[in-house]
Amino acid sequence: MQINFDDYISILIHHTDLTLTGFVKEKLLPFRLAPEQNLIMMLLWDKDGLHQNEIAERLQKDKTNITRMICNLERKGFIYRVISEDRRALRVYLTPMGKALCCEVMPIMEEFNQLVCQGISAEEMELLRRILHKISNNLR
Repeated sequence: MQINFDDYISILIHHTDLTLTGFVKEKLLPFRLAPEQNLIMMLLWDKDGLHQNEIAERLQKDKTNITRMICNLERKGFIYRVISEDRRALRVYLTPMGKALCCEVMPIMEEFNQLVCQGISAEEMELLRRILHKISNNLR
């Protein structure tokens, strides 16, 4: 049986993910940030003091992986954790070093976004968003 890999959307998505992740990984290397750690930082740059569980939900990652990544970011001096008011959850905050990192990393992420979206119309981007959401929902 002959398999045409171009017919499998999962392979195309996988190759695209590897390409995107590899590019971001290389750009973030000088800042000691892994691509997934950067996603946590981006959430905190947008809204500091998120609950650890909220970070897990927003990134659709299991709590164990989020805890591990947060511990690594804490060791690097980018964030710190505080027991929240109800004492059942942890809030995550940026340190001054973590806040300052935003000024260096966000221009790189903006450049990355522009590069990825180059030649793609607003209508195509909206269609892509809808299709990717449908794919995700199909698998839930």
